[in-house]
Formats: sequence, structure tokens, C-alpha cells
Amino acid sequence: MRALPVGQEALLIEVGSAEEAGALHTALLRRRAEGTLTVREIVPAARTVLLDGLPDPARWIPELTALEGVPPAPSTCSPVELPVRYDGPDLAAVAAHWAVSEREVVRIHAGTEFTVAFCGFAPGFGYLTGLPARYDVPRRATPRTAVPPGAVALAGPYTGVYPRTSPGGWQLIGATDAVLWDHTRDPAALLSPGTRVRFVPVEGP
Repeated sequence: MRALPVGQEALLIEVGSAEEAGALHTALLRRRAEGTLTVREIVPAARTVLLDGLPDPARWIPELTALEGVPPAPSTCSPVELPVRYDGPDLAAVAAHWAVSEREVVRIHAGTEFTVAFCGFAPGFGYLTGLPARYDVPRRATPRTAVPPGAVALAGPYTGVYPRTSPGGWQLIGATDAVLWDHTRDPAALLSPGTRVRFVPVEGP
């Protein structure tokens, strides 16, 4: 673990894995709730946690890099359920990569409870973990110039849902009408780190 000052009031802590980042994020949130850490934002990523709005960040480096991570406690909230039409253009490619039928891809994906590990790429985009490592899939060799909003996609160990039209190289297996980001809603993002998510198959269109 190492920490790097970012500007005058931020600190970026680097760790070795997504699991360590999640555990550190939980420990830092607990410190802030206890009042022993004053910081405006705590933002997890794949292998880092950013603390923003931290006065004199260099002073905190020895203490925070010695902090023991705490495994996230199971959420007591019900999972967010996203209705999905499993008709994506890359469903057959994912089935071939997994060496199963398309129907089995749907069964596996919809039968998994996911957790939002972190958010990024675009407002409302969550990186969801939960599938076993044997179901990792590569990104497309040629990214699409425009992926429609609501596209449910896989890349590496993650599942994600595109909140708006944007370029993307993830494998598209379905689509949802759920609104992932709405600036008039509080909170604007439907998904946030730690949120549990389930995908529910529905028929088209």
C-alpha cells in the first residue's frame, strides 16, 4: 500500500487488488462516521481509494497506509432489480467464450447477485462484481462508436450498464430500460459503491 498526495487537499491510496480497495473503502467510511477522519469524499476504484477534501494530506500518509482494511459488511438493503432483455448482439460470442448455450448465459448472469465495486467512466456507470473468474470475458477487438443507453455489458470480471450513448468495447448481452443517471433525482445515480444488484430477465421488445 502506498499513498500519494494529489493537489493540496487530496490523497490517493494504492492497494494490490479490488478486494483490498473495497476493504479499505469500508474502513475509511467507518473512520469518517466515527469522527476520527474529516474528509469530503471517499472514492473507491479498481485498486485505489481517493480521499478528497482532506486538509494537509501528507500528514495522514503514515496513519492511513497502516490502516487495516475491513471486509465490507453485507448490505441490509434489498438488491436493486434491473429488468433485462437478454438479446444483445454479443450474447452468442459470450456463450461461445463460456462454452455454454445462450440460454445458459442468461441463467448464470441472472442467477448472480452483483455488488457495485466502484463507479466511473460516465455518470451513473457502476462496475459490478459477482461472476466467478471463469466467466471473465475479453473486450471486443474493435470498440463500437456508439453503445445505446441501457446496454448491459461484460468486460473482464465486470458487468456494467451504459447510462447514456457512448463509445464502448464491452460485450453487449442485453438491455434495460432502467434510468441509471437522472440529475433531477436524489441521488442522481441509481447505483453506488456497495449497492447489491440483480438482473431480472424479461421478454422484448
